[in-house]
Amino acid sequence: MSEEQRSHVIDRDIGVEMRESFMDYAMSIIVSRALPDVRDGLKPVHRRILYAMSELGMAPDKPYKKSARIVGEVIGKYHPHGDSSIYEAMVRMAQDFSLRYPQVDGHGNFGSIDGDSAAAMRYTEARLSKIAMEMLRDINKDTIDFKPNYDGEEQEPVVLPARFPNLLVNGNTGIAVGMATNIPPHNLREVIEGTQALIRNPELNSYDLMEYITGPDFPTAGYILGKVGIRQAYSTGRGSVTMRAKAEIEEVNGKARIIVHELPYQVIKARLVEKIAELVREKKIDGITDLRDESDRNGMRVVIELRRDVTPTVVLNNLYKQTQMQSTFGINMLALVNNEPKTLNLHDMLYHYIQHQIEVIRRRTEFDLKKAEARAHILEGLRIALDHLDEVIALIRGSRTTDEAREGLITRFGLSHDQSQAILDMRLQRLTGLEREKIEQEYNEIMVKIAEYKAILANEQLVLEIIDSELEEIKIRFGDDRRTEITISDDEILDEDLIPRDDVVITMSHTGYIKRLPVSTYRNQKRGGRGIMGMGTKDDDFVENLFISNTHHYLLFFTNKGRVFRLKAYEIPDLSRTARGTPIINLIQIDQGETINAVIPVESFEPNQYLFFATRNGIVKKTSLDDYSNIRKVGLIAINLREDDDLIGVKLTDGEREIIMGTSNGMSIRFSESDVRGMGRSATGVKGIDLSDGDKVIDMDVVDSDQEVLIVTANGYGKRTPMGDYRTQTRGGKGLKTLNVTEKNGLIVGLKVVNNDEDLMIMTTSGTLIRMSMSGINTMGRITQGVKLINIRDEDSVATVAKAPKSEDQDSEDSEDLEGDTPSVEATTNDSSNDSSNDETNSNE
Repeated sequence: MSEEQRSHVIDRDIGVEMRESFMDYAMSIIVSRALPDVRDGLKPVHRRILYAMSELGMAPDKPYKKSARIVGEVIGKYHPHGDSSIYEAMVRMAQDFSLRYPQVDGHGNFGSIDGDSAAAMRYTEARLSKIAMEMLRDINKDTIDFKPNYDGEEQEPVVLPARFPNLLVNGNTGIAVGMATNIPPHNLREVIEGTQALIRNPELNSYDLMEYITGPDFPTAGYILGKVGIRQAYSTGRGSVTMRAKAEIEEVNGKARIIVHELPYQVIKARLVEKIAELVREKKIDGITDLRDESDRNGMRVVIELRRDVTPTVVLNNLYKQTQMQSTFGINMLALVNNEPKTLNLHDMLYHYIQHQIEVIRRRTEFDLKKAEARAHILEGLRIALDHLDEVIALIRGSRTTDEAREGLITRFGLSHDQSQAILDMRLQRLTGLEREKIEQEYNEIMVKIAEYKAILANEQLVLEIIDSELEEIKIRFGDDRRTEITISDDEILDEDLIPRDDVVITMSHTGYIKRLPVSTYRNQKRGGRGIMGMGTKDDDFVENLFISNTHHYLLFFTNKGRVFRLKAYEIPDLSRTARGTPIINLIQIDQGETINAVIPVESFEPNQYLFFATRNGIVKKTSLDDYSNIRKVGLIAINLREDDDLIGVKLTDGEREIIMGTSNGMSIRFSESDVRGMGRSATGVKGIDLSDGDKVIDMDVVDSDQEVLIVTANGYGKRTPMGDYRTQTRGGKGLKTLNVTEKNGLIVGLKVVNNDEDLMIMTTSGTLIRMSMSGINTMGRITQGVKLINIRDEDSVATVAKAPKSEDQDSEDSEDLEGDTPSVEATTNDSSNDSSNDETNSNE
């Protein structure tokens, strides 16, 4: 090798080269070939076919053109790949058994459900279908971006305007490198109604949208068994549905036969018939005497004749089990979002589509506005010319050249170049009175349009209303009834769908007993009623968590070790009103010494909601709720704790709240939740408060400006302080003093954000429990010692404090006593030898 040749050699590690080259190749396959865009639901080849046909003028009202011409146009200008791959993609777009709403109107042999191939491209003809025009509508109004084609000589669209949610309507299938997508087709009417619902109420989640979009709707009809797979796919982006052929049993001349009218999606009828015949020959299915395909242009009809001595339902069930008369469709809703592959749930798909349409409508309106303003500009010039007609004519007649006349008009009347040119181009007939009126009328109309366009651009709600109304037009024009029927699966006797969606009350005691009750148990009573005991507890226990949920909602249980467990509300035992409940350790697999520190009810795992964590060592973390959507039975690490740390609190927030934390040595800090960036589930967190030596965080709560801060100390002292006394600070600081800690009142053991409509529960280390109204606790300044709430004996101290629903224990003439009701007890103890007088509350000391 010569020196000159050697100078062009680059040393390169082969492992690095292979890795980088493969990644480049993989990303090219993912982005440029195999995966659809979430906005228009098309892969590049399908987008290029539709655009090329549009550029060729192949509208539904124009004559068909040879498929070979279309394929040649696509290859030559946009898609430099094999002609067979392009033609096969176009053929599928024309097959009414492959696409729910075909986008190509094919003329000739485009294949059949029997697996027959399409005729060669030189024999078939095609044009755009009517619904495909909605994919391309407004493309010439600068609604989407264009990019250079492969050789830089042409421009092609990055995405189509797609005036309906094509990704869901027609679905898509693709295999990339290391990933695949498999999105089933859906009913256009349902998808549009779901999109309209989300436009009108952006708070809807995937489960809410299932009221409109009930499930896939396959072009070959058939049945879908059960909703479990549908619900899983719509909520997580991955799932599986079982499809079944539509068959009926007929009796003719005393003999039964099975008639198959519809097949599962992507099942080839001819192969199915061959498979049945093969099973009969091998005697794996007994009782079939004849098998014939009587399908014609009026529909499918596969006839299976049976012997007289067989049970038809048994044969049919065997056919479901051993053939593709029952098959599975694995849903994987993977699509490109900003050129990145993402698995999307139902809400995400419609959300991204709506965002795309907002941009389309804005850009279209901007285009129309510019065009209208340009026309108004010309009309203003014509109006000026007509108002000074004699002078304009004289100026033009006196000019030697066109340029001289144009400059004269610009100078004399202050016109622009375009206005002057329009006057020079004006025909003499425009000088008549009628034509002058038309110019005036056109000008007034165009000014109204300009005002409308500006109003639309200034108000996103108007943009959404336009999207809504245009979707309604498409729904009316192209919407049809469902073809695929969703039925209850034979195997889904225990399916969630059989559990009523009822509101329930979940109660959990301080020591971990939990149960659920119907909301009707806590019926309204008249003022002054004695109330109703909702949970029986031991003397050393009390109800710490009480909330209303739905049987199909989730409950998240967070432990002091940083783990989270999940149960559906219907999995909580439904017990009697006076029962203690079931120990939570019987329902979730917590370890010995692990305690539940927070219970969060969740309807769905939305990305715009957050869980905010705080630890004993002052570490805080904010994580998106949807990071906890998949929790195993054995639990999940919710936050990575350091070896000497514990999780002390979790709150569900919207990401924009304020947080207050308190320490045992009397410090507190209030800061904005936005100071803590969103982190992954496995993150440890960041410093929330700077602790002094020997200090620790004892509690954390979400700030409400209308409420107060309650402080309780180990020696039974406490107070309420207005929230306004705690100014907002920056996360990670030392904070402010919240109570003057002395030997008399002891260290702080509880900090709560409270209001007057709650009760305070105080439990001591010896088991004494006292309940008092929050309104009876003194309101005092931030730097005070507080007042005595409970008399503490020697060697005893306050162990925990908790908020509880307000207790109503006053008798009145309006009260409604219920059998078995027990008045609430202000203070109890597990030591019967203690004098009850020592337990009285002294809140005024």
